[in-house]
Order: sequence, then structure tokens, then C-alpha cells
Amino acid sequence: MDENFWRRKWQRNEIAFHEGKANRLLVANFKFLSLPKGARVFLPLCGKTRDIHWLLSSGYRVVGAELSEMAIGQLFEELGVRPTISGDKRIGRYGAEGIDILVGDIFNVSRDDLGRVDAVYDRAALVALPETDRGRYAAHLMEIADRAPQLLISYEYDQRLLAGPPFSVTYEEVARRYQASYDLKLLASADVAGGLKGKCAATENIWLLTPRDAPN
Repeated sequence: MDENFWRRKWQRNEIAFHEGKANRLLVANFKFLSLPKGARVFLPLCGKTRDIHWLLSSGYRVVGAELSEMAIGQLFEELGVRPTISGDKRIGRYGAEGIDILVGDIFNVSRDDLGRVDAVYDRAALVALPETDRGRYAAHLMEIADRAPQLLISYEYDQRLLAGPPFSVTYEEVARRYQASYDLKLLASADVAGGLKGKCAATENIWLLTPRDAPN
């Protein structure tokens, strides 16, 4: 993962990937995680996503991981909350009531850093990484989150038409990364309005990943 690439994106405000409201597929399908109020949800590579606002206002606790301190500062400013800042050079922590954001490289985040989570919501992590990093990421995520259930958003499009990120992640790749540990269910698909970045037709998918040893 090229850390400088993402830091430059935030510094230059090149954040077309940032949606101004909660993701529609999240809002429509979060119920399938069957989480009680107060459950703790992990958002890897979270940026300042409005999905965090939606989760907090819906009664859930949030823990995120993000490389850019600028993004995290903007997130708390938009939440209207002054965070408590702690941690070290490896992983920092911005915390407030109901929310913790870990600052640094996702691959440096340990299970102890993260703490217990009840579910993972991955809208912007798997699709943000090049194929060479996605296998390592998926394995690391399962380890630090203790194979918690996931909602995973992916995109499918002709990768020859757009370099990414977000990258195209096919059903076959989702299965290759996760099927050994999870039952996979495609909950919904939707065409990306106007095409991805206005350049090519794309489909946005949301998956439910249920740990194979989870009770029915």
C-alpha cells in the first residue's frame, strides 16, 4: 500500500471517493448483521465517511482505522466532537464517546489495538488496495477482527477502462479471499449512477460474510 499516495489525495482534497451521505447499500442492508444496539463496528480505511455518522446516530459504536490524520481531524470536526489523542508513532488513537479511530498503516494494527469488534463494515478498504495487497489485507483483517461477520462492498467493472482505485473485485476474488472462512451471500447490487468516476459502467455489490462456525 502506497501511504504517500493516500496522504497526497487528502492534502490535495482529491477525495471524489468520499460520499456526502451514508452509503445507500449500507443503510438498506445493515440489518442483515443482526447486531444489537451498542455493538462495536470496525471500518478499515474509513477516511471521514458519512457512514460513521449514520452508525453512531443509529446507536452503534464505531472503531475505524485510517492512514491520514487530516481525514481523521476532518471527521471529528464534522462530528462536532473534540477527540482525546493518544498512542505512539506506530499507531495513534483519536477517541471520544462511542468512537475510536486508529491512526496509521492498517497492517500495523494488531488485535490488541483494535479490541473486540462485533462486525466489520468494509466499504473502502479491499477495493482501495491493488491486487498484490488484497490477499495480505484479507488475512490480516480476519486475524485482527477475530473473523467477525462482515458487510463488504465491492465494485465490478472493466479494469482496462479505469486504473483504480477503487479497483474491480469480482465474485471469484471475493470467494478466493474469504470463502474458506465465511459463507458468502450477495445481498444487493446496483449500477453506479453515471458510471464509476463518470468514466465507465460499474456495479456496486454488497456482501454478507458470515463466519462458518457461527450458529444458525
